[in-house]
Amino acid sequence: MKALKYTAVALIALATASCSEFLNESPEAFQSEDQYYKTQADAINAVNAVYFFLNSGGSSIQTPYNTLFNTGMNMAGDDEDPGPGATNPDVRSLSVLAHSSTNLRVYEIWQQHYAAIKKANVALEKIPTIEFDASVKNRLLGETKFLRALYYFNLVRLYGDVPLITEYQKFISASDYAVAKSPSAKIYEQIEKDLTEAATVLPASYSAPDVGRATQGAAKALLAKVYLTKASQPLNIASHYQDAVKKAEEVLSSADGGTGPYSYNLFANYADVFLPATKNGAEHIFSAQFKSNSLNQGNNESPRTILSSIPGLSGNYAHMVRFYTEGSDKFFSIYKLYQPGDKRKRATFVTSFTSPTNGRKYALPIANAAVSNDSTPFFNKWWDPNSTAVTSESAANVPILRYAELLLIHAEAENEANGPTAKAYKSLNRVRNRAGLPDLAPDLTKDQFREAVYLDRRLELVFEYQRWFDLIRQKDASGNSTFVRNLHKVGKTNATEKNRLYPIPQSELDNNALLTQNPAW
Repeated sequence: MKALKYTAVALIALATASCSEFLNESPEAFQSEDQYYKTQADAINAVNAVYFFLNSGGSSIQTPYNTLFNTGMNMAGDDEDPGPGATNPDVRSLSVLAHSSTNLRVYEIWQQHYAAIKKANVALEKIPTIEFDASVKNRLLGETKFLRALYYFNLVRLYGDVPLITEYQKFISASDYAVAKSPSAKIYEQIEKDLTEAATVLPASYSAPDVGRATQGAAKALLAKVYLTKASQPLNIASHYQDAVKKAEEVLSSADGGTGPYSYNLFANYADVFLPATKNGAEHIFSAQFKSNSLNQGNNESPRTILSSIPGLSGNYAHMVRFYTEGSDKFFSIYKLYQPGDKRKRATFVTSFTSPTNGRKYALPIANAAVSNDSTPFFNKWWDPNSTAVTSESAANVPILRYAELLLIHAEAENEANGPTAKAYKSLNRVRNRAGLPDLAPDLTKDQFREAVYLDRRLELVFEYQRWFDLIRQKDASGNSTFVRNLHKVGKTNATEKNRLYPIPQSELDNNALLTQNPAW
């Protein structure tokens, strides 16, 4: 994905040249916006800039799939907590649901997404005016629509009704930029439109150096997830369960009951999903791309899960599992939800680190009366075996959509639409069997099957920026939201229904007279 990512970094570096050059009153050359968008290379760079907001990093920036969705979202849930190294007060207040509309992370998620949407709107306006190969042009427009849909999908799930901006805004007066909220139904309508149009022009795959760009399969898989979300809480448009089934089956392979021509499959080894050596493989539908030791483009999440002060390892232990009370165990966590023999547990967590300097093992024991020799588990999904000295330069990609989740989407939607059919069982058991678990009992009720899917989603996708989105949409046998109940269970007893939506950032309300705050905030 070099072509779509690192060029954008270079452009930003050029834009931040030294003050003496910037203040030169007689510049030797200046390229206006109208002069820039002239070539195919310009068009590619415009789309690369939209990808950039998925995964850029470094010492001074977090983007959604490079740490921000942890510090600004998953810490508010039931699986993660800020560790000793997470000293930012906005992160810590969010983790105990004591945040407000002035919370910096709440603002940064909003700002990062709308900055990306602005770049997408620029690309969609400018690229059609450039003369170059029509097939490449259509592909680039499809990529941009896919990305805009993804960004709006995140926004509408987090904030609810939000401003819908689909044109490049270039006003003079600040007041002209004020845009009122659009109902979430309109946001979803645009998301579906963008993904449907993207799927008609995107290729099934790419060759180097374009591997990692959005594909036709990614557009259809994301649309299946959108339909499942609309069918769930809080919209509850039940007819979309069947839409999710249909769209998922357009991507699933024939071996899994689908018609997809994309050759997606599960890795035989669960750990291969996350290792840099096997990135962009058969299971990866769409991922945020990372590269070690290249313009700070490593996965910055890796050191945040490593115990600090280990010789030869750079870790600050900023992200840890959330402990809560379960029976007599006051140190229960998601780590203890895995069944014996579940292979996902060892790939997802470690309980000690080996120093590359002295060979000693370092752990964090727990004085737990309920479990002898108990020890703290550490998240391990973004560990890069080839980047231990500078762990912030992990080359581990972050899956945004992968085949295992598509199988789980299919299983859940099929169960909700038609009950626990053979198709639903087949998709869920594929995920379970890869984890080393047996098939589910064949006589589950619809409600029991739903709970089984929910649990396997949690265990399969932990630490992949998915849990909060599941918390806010899942339901019980009566169709009621389980959001508050699940958070109360892990000790967040101040959680209320208002927390299912983030507050609109106060700075946005101050600058946009047409915006209104979300209920109860």
